[in-house]
Amino acid sequence: MASWSRAFRVSLLPLLLASTAPLVGQVAKRNPAAPPPPATAAPAAVPVDTSAWLYKGSDITPDPAWSFGTLPNGLRYAVRRNGVPPGQVSVRVAMDVGSLYEKDSERGFAHFIEHLSFRSSAYVADGEAKRVWQRFGATFGSDTNASTTPTQTLYKLDLPSATEAGLDESLHILSGMMAAPVLTDAAVNAERPIVLSERREQPGPQVRFQNALRETFFAGQPLAERSPIGTEETLLGANGATMRAFHDRWYRPNRAVVIISGDMDPALFSKLIVKNFAGWQAKGPDVPAPGFGKPDPTKPPTATLVEPGMPAVVATAVLRPWTYQDDTVIFNQKRMVDTVASRLVSRRLETRARAGGSFLQASVSLDDQSRSANATFTSIVPIGDQWEAALKDVRAVIADATATAPTQAEIDRELADYDTVMRTITETSRVEAGAKQADDMAGALDIRETTTAPATSYAIFKDARAKNMFTPATVLAATKRIFTGDATRAIVNTPTAEPGVAAKLAAALAADVSKLAGERRVQAAVDFSKLPKFGPPGTIASQRDAEAQLGLKQVNFANGVRLLIFPNPAESGRVYVRARFGGGYGALPSTPSPAWAGDTALVASGVGKLDQGDLDQLSAGRRIGLDFGIDDDAFQLAAMTSPADFQDQLKLMAAKLAKPGWDPAPIARAKAAAQAAQSSFSSSPSGILSRDLEGLLRADDARWTTPTPAQIDALNPKDFRAFWKPLLASGPIEVSVFGDVPADKAIEAVAATFGAMKPRDTEPLIPRATSFPAHVAQPVIRTHDGVDTQAAAVIAWPTGGGIAEVRTSRQLDILAQIFSDRLFERLRQESGASYSPQVASQWPLGATSGGRILAIGQVTPENVPLFFRLAREIAADLAAKPVGADELARIVTPIHQQLLRASTSSQFWLSQWGGGAYDPRRITAVRTIGADVLGATPADIQALAARYLRPDKDWTLAVVPKAKVPAAR
Repeated sequence: MASWSRAFRVSLLPLLLASTAPLVGQVAKRNPAAPPPPATAAPAAVPVDTSAWLYKGSDITPDPAWSFGTLPNGLRYAVRRNGVPPGQVSVRVAMDVGSLYEKDSERGFAHFIEHLSFRSSAYVADGEAKRVWQRFGATFGSDTNASTTPTQTLYKLDLPSATEAGLDESLHILSGMMAAPVLTDAAVNAERPIVLSERREQPGPQVRFQNALRETFFAGQPLAERSPIGTEETLLGANGATMRAFHDRWYRPNRAVVIISGDMDPALFSKLIVKNFAGWQAKGPDVPAPGFGKPDPTKPPTATLVEPGMPAVVATAVLRPWTYQDDTVIFNQKRMVDTVASRLVSRRLETRARAGGSFLQASVSLDDQSRSANATFTSIVPIGDQWEAALKDVRAVIADATATAPTQAEIDRELADYDTVMRTITETSRVEAGAKQADDMAGALDIRETTTAPATSYAIFKDARAKNMFTPATVLAATKRIFTGDATRAIVNTPTAEPGVAAKLAAALAADVSKLAGERRVQAAVDFSKLPKFGPPGTIASQRDAEAQLGLKQVNFANGVRLLIFPNPAESGRVYVRARFGGGYGALPSTPSPAWAGDTALVASGVGKLDQGDLDQLSAGRRIGLDFGIDDDAFQLAAMTSPADFQDQLKLMAAKLAKPGWDPAPIARAKAAAQAAQSSFSSSPSGILSRDLEGLLRADDARWTTPTPAQIDALNPKDFRAFWKPLLASGPIEVSVFGDVPADKAIEAVAATFGAMKPRDTEPLIPRATSFPAHVAQPVIRTHDGVDTQAAAVIAWPTGGGIAEVRTSRQLDILAQIFSDRLFERLRQESGASYSPQVASQWPLGATSGGRILAIGQVTPENVPLFFRLAREIAADLAAKPVGADELARIVTPIHQQLLRASTSSQFWLSQWGGGAYDPRRITAVRTIGADVLGATPADIQALAARYLRPDKDWTLAVVPKAKVPAAR
């Protein structure tokens, strides 16, 4: 059972952004390279069964927002109205086929056909679908995409500012993609390098571990060897005939569901589905779906792996057969009890990890895995190489949970969080995005469940509580149930070879752990009265309408704190709270410091005398959180809360700044996590980039470099506190309260918290300048220890930063997207050398330097020079010649639509206006978005390319295997 909602929000951006209708793509014509398209019948001639097929066998109250239909050819559909964001229509075509439907010789075919369907089909020539949807305003990769799992292939389209004609054309194209993709030898040969590139670019250590885990856990079942990406052998052996055979066997209308959630009449959705899909006729016999098997208790229970590119990891599974069950109320209520049992065990494991010991983290989860098994999974990351002790300690916690009933207080703690989640979904259902509803419907179909309204789901949960289903006895029984199965499996990865690992694993699984459980932590009652106290509420020094047309207000308190308020009742049930303080990266030293540990340890170190466990208890049953981040010009604490909880959310944030706690345990945990990550960096090009790229692009400025093992080892609680305490206590504070909250209530709450703090500086800190590395004649070389077919290439050009040139920053985004589109066409579509090359412009508004245009591609070592050649050719062409009108429109239109959709959320305005209380230019800059984006001309883009994409300024990096360094030159 899943839950959905209806919503409508008005975008404020059209007040500032000139509204233009999306460019209408040419009507797709017959592609002569495609097989004959499906015939289409007139809608009036097609009888449609409108019974709610989703709810057959279920007693769950149907969600009345969804309408259903079944066509004579067996295709089903589900449609509904949703206005979030306004004007958008989200389409999903869910095909009931994935890698588990493949024969041994077809491994990877389900995913391969997903690629081929997008490439060319009945109504669009090679690569044209992408361009058609760009003209409609859809961004490739985010608005148009697809995915393949072991049990489903899902095609996705989010159509912004949709019109009936645009939706009709889009469904027309999708119908051709499903019924008649081009599956010739030529098409297969053209797409094969791209699929192989995708396979090659997957991170090696993680893939090898996941493959080993799947082969161990599901031994004897097809899932053990059915990764959707396939094998190199089967992908190289594919041809048009074998692809056509797979397609005709499984791409049939009775295996397809069309899902639409969007801002139009559902009756129109139904009509257009009938028009475009009713003529689809299956080819050949209807083959029954293959069996996915059951867990085989005769297979080996354990496995070991030596993967230097990963830390030590232990994973276990208790497996039970997956069987179809009608999605009924009682079925869901029993599953809720199981979920509470698993969460309770996970909380105990987290409590033990926080206290220090043998493992960094451990958790328990329940899942119906690819309709192959119902399983209880446990994952463990030990401290260092203590995997044996960690496994025993985790087993001890589980054994204790299955032997002794929890207290009702423990259960109530989990129920409070469960209730908060379901209540929040219900309260915010009016603003749930249509794209999420469509995705969730597809997910429910895949696991053979139903959907219902959030209020109905919440009522089912409350009914379970009323029936007293969550007692110590029932949760104990559930805990025993989820840790009992037909087969138990375990796998351990060690970064280095250890003698006798298999025997050690078997011994750790069989060891008596009854004396290792320790005492359960009894969490004391904590409420907000335990937080440090503030003085009397602050007084207001001044206030103004910072942006009268849009409703943004600014209040300045006498202690220097400044408040931005954006009441937005359309954000039903959501309040976004953020405190920007200090100077962010600009305030950090350019020499090594403990700054790197702030993200993981600063919030966890507590408030006053309250540790993280106390804070968890404080927020139980509340929508209260605390996230920490560092911007170029400010540190920030942020959370999404509710109208009922935002006052206490502000209390927690202000207390964190005024009276931070300094629990040493999170410091030790942060060190362990950083040490565990070290091994993964050198195992792949992506690992090297994540470790080194930011530092290299900042000329080795320590503010952006990854700490070395020695720096990690040197961190201690005393130095951590000495570093962060003055940063929390100094610098200006800007509080933002955006969303479903009245302005007067927000002012009152901030006055009682941040406004009551000691006086703060009101002058923003001047950030330290950031340098860009000098031009290099040959790329900087970094090497990795992974497979010798993987490499990465980076080319970057310096730009700038700051609010003064905000128009430049916005038009650089356009230039970067044009660059990215061209690099995609040449490096992926034409040469098949890289699966997903990317180009982006990064322009810090909070600093006057540090911006860059950055292009990255993962390629083979031999293709590193090709990447640099193509990137430089594109850069030179952009500087030498203006872009064409159609090419510019295909980039600007999706950017325009992204802005329109994003502006329906308070989060958009929070990001745009951040820092505006101290620099009003950030507020007024929003007014120029329309002129800056829609007003960009080919000459503007050419001028920017000539200004910034200079060959004497570029900087290059190649990450190659150690044995192939010369290939990068």
